[in-house]
Amino acid sequence: GWTAKTGSEDCCRTHLAEHHQDTNHLVMSMFYRLKAVLIHVACVCAGHNASRDVVTLVKSILFHRRNPLHFHFITDAVANQILSLLFQSWMVPSVQVSFYDADELKSEVSWIPNKHYSGIYGLMKLTLTKALPSDLTKVIVLDTDITFATDIAELWAIFKKFTDKQVIGLVENQSDWYLGNLWKNHKPWPALGRGFNTGVILLYLERLRRIGWEQMWRLTAERELMSMLSTSLADQDIFNAFIKQNPVLVHQLPCFWNVQLSDHTRSEQCYTEVSDLKVIHWNSPKKLRVKNKHVEFFRNLYLTFLEYDGNLLRRELFGCPTQLQGALEELDEDDQCYDFRRERITVHRVHLYFLQYEYTLTGDETDITLVAQLSMDRLQMLEAICKHWEGPISLALYMSDAEAQQFLRYAQASEVLKNRKNVGYHIVYKEGQFYPVNLVRNVALRNANTPYVFLADVDFLPMYGLYDYLRKSVVQLDMAHAKKALVVPAFETLRYRLSFPKSKAELLSMLDMGTLYTFRYHVWTKGHAPTNYAKWRTATTPYKVEWEADFEPYVVVRRDCPEYDQRFVGFGWNKVSHIMELDAQEYDLMILPNAFMVHMPHAPSFDISKFRSSPGYRYCLQTLKDEFHQDLSRKYGAAALKYLTAQRNI
Repeated sequence: GWTAKTGSEDCCRTHLAEHHQDTNHLVMSMFYRLKAVLIHVACVCAGHNASRDVVTLVKSILFHRRNPLHFHFITDAVANQILSLLFQSWMVPSVQVSFYDADELKSEVSWIPNKHYSGIYGLMKLTLTKALPSDLTKVIVLDTDITFATDIAELWAIFKKFTDKQVIGLVENQSDWYLGNLWKNHKPWPALGRGFNTGVILLYLERLRRIGWEQMWRLTAERELMSMLSTSLADQDIFNAFIKQNPVLVHQLPCFWNVQLSDHTRSEQCYTEVSDLKVIHWNSPKKLRVKNKHVEFFRNLYLTFLEYDGNLLRRELFGCPTQLQGALEELDEDDQCYDFRRERITVHRVHLYFLQYEYTLTGDETDITLVAQLSMDRLQMLEAICKHWEGPISLALYMSDAEAQQFLRYAQASEVLKNRKNVGYHIVYKEGQFYPVNLVRNVALRNANTPYVFLADVDFLPMYGLYDYLRKSVVQLDMAHAKKALVVPAFETLRYRLSFPKSKAELLSMLDMGTLYTFRYHVWTKGHAPTNYAKWRTATTPYKVEWEADFEPYVVVRRDCPEYDQRFVGFGWNKVSHIMELDAQEYDLMILPNAFMVHMPHAPSFDISKFRSSPGYRYCLQTLKDEFHQDLSRKYGAAALKYLTAQRNI
């Protein structure tokens, strides 16, 4: 809410001009305070696709708004999980969000046969008087395929124009559907003239409850279903049949509040200038490929919000400081590592399950999810990884809003990715100047749904059959009852076209021929030295190794393993610190004799080049390492001393 500063520094101001400005600010804030009506918006949202669509709608509303908003989402479990974290991490000021369980409302509408592609969720808007809080008097109800081109407060203001009798505001349907002449024997539900479109509704809830709306729509539906047998346009058919019988209850909205872009609409008669437009409704299953002479303009408007940087919508409404500003003020700007510390308090927006995801847990408690993170420049690895690993995958992608859309198009065009439903893609939106690699990894790790995780990297291809081999190893090494980290030995090739080794024997002969190397053999042998590749060549059973400084293997652990330390951003020490913590918690490091993974070549990442060239970057990394060591000692006591001495000997 709005708060005036009354700190001592304000009391001691002597400059009249400043005093005058402050008074002005107060007056303006009071003015806004009076004007700032809370606007309520309701949306039915179920499944992965609708959860993605609704974000574009929300962005278009936030972009134009001047008022505090309260969103009410009727969701299934999937949309609830996605949207609750999205809004929590988005931290938009002056926005409240409430969720209502669609499953609890299903019985209200499941008796109505519906042919429309929206299914049972297409009928849920009928239940809003029951679903929403009983003290909520008015609400704007929107479909997810809507884009705003103006301030939603203008629409809210239309409630004032309702006569005493009117309870519902709608725009006329712009297609000929309800005229009943689209084809031979086309028999639509009854409607007043062309009927009304329910993509945008003003619902006067208080009055609807008073006239007994719930009973009324039910009786209408029951009566019409006797002859109609099912609805074709979901809730819209029932709203229209109801209005035909009770025409005094409807307030007709000007058609620019719901410009409907399906193939057969008269939407062009709705506006003389494109600037008259207020709301665009993509209500054709073809969506963006509609025939309309202004469709280029509409498409661009829609794409603008689709790719718009959501972080920019965190701006203040009228001088209410956010939590982030408070945290920022506590940082020391003269600290050489200010940027690193600022990254630590940055809250990144997270959109879980960006694409369709289906996975049912296997009953045998040995299932393993491959966990990795990536950004735009590694997308081409995804298809290959999917071919090498048939088990579930949890991927966190660090991207901008525009890149997330590019990724979406890429995934929808790829036969391999399109057919894999057990891959969870979680978008972490870019912000700040570093790559928050461990934060991104943790998003992937937290959202794995299996008892075990394989903490991998997107640049590696697992050997064929690794998924099954690891599941057998989990049983064989009794990981359910022992703290173990199973190490998958890492190799690399410098060739872009590699005929991938089919077995350990083939891999060993490629090592001898020099087409493969042990991982980082040329630049950083320490990272994998403890794996003891010489021993691995002939090993036939798993063997335990001791932790050594800078060891950073790829491991399979139980899902309840410690998370990655998020202070490490960009390049350097991000995995080392994690393995160190596993060791501090007394995990046994076990090398698997018949597992391997191969690193594929790629251009060095931006953060590595920054690390190699900047003494400041290296200095701050060292500072972070020291702080990490102190924290380890605090957490694990004397046992953690060995890490410090190992570090000093380097």
